[in-house]
Amino acid sequence: MDIILKNVKKKDFPVLKSLAKSLGFEIIEKIEKPYNPEFVKEILEAEQSIKDGKGIKMTLKEIQDLCK
Repeated sequence: MDIILKNVKKKDFPVLKSLAKSLGFEIIEKIEKPYNPEFVKEILEAEQSIKDGKGIKMTLKEIQDLCK
């Protein structure tokens, strides 16, 4: 059986860890990062380039023509 604990406070984790260890449970820590840092960097650079005027403007018709 697997038990997953989410949103455990840092101060509570050592207590849970020692309890689980004393009961013979296996502990696997997995820290989730919501976004890939390289992806975030790429998006921020794209936003900056648009602010700097490096983007292009397209009409809806031009976009639809690209999708054909």
